[in-house]
Amino acid sequence: METPDSQLIEYIPVLLLALLGAAFVIGASFGSTMVGNIVNRNRLTPNRMKDTAYECGMLPEGEGSPRLSVSFYLVAMLFILFDIEVVFLYPWAVVYKEQLATNAPVILGSMLTFVAILFIGYLYALKKRAFEWRH
Repeated sequence: METPDSQLIEYIPVLLLALLGAAFVIGASFGSTMVGNIVNRNRLTPNRMKDTAYECGMLPEGEGSPRLSVSFYLVAMLFILFDIEVVFLYPWAVVYKEQLATNAPVILGSMLTFVAILFIGYLYALKKRAFEWRH
């Protein structure tokens, strides 16, 4: 039987990885600040044109990010919802054949319930015209 001290030793690699990650973040932040200060100090004259955002050789016009309609976000969320459904269906289909011998009705029933709830949500979205781009 292992002692609690010997079990804690197994967490040393995790601690070292966390410390290495923190050191990288601090080092990258400090390094970029130092390089930025050196570049700004060596600049002879500030140039407004050089400080603007470069966008394919064109002068930037308007806002950087235009406003999108709420329908865009609604369709995006519905896509994510039905995409997650596929993520849950795939592992179920993989283990279904193995589990078929022991408890097939439970597995099939739980998946049919899951699909039925999603289908009700799909019908609700259709009723609310959520899939139509223009209302």
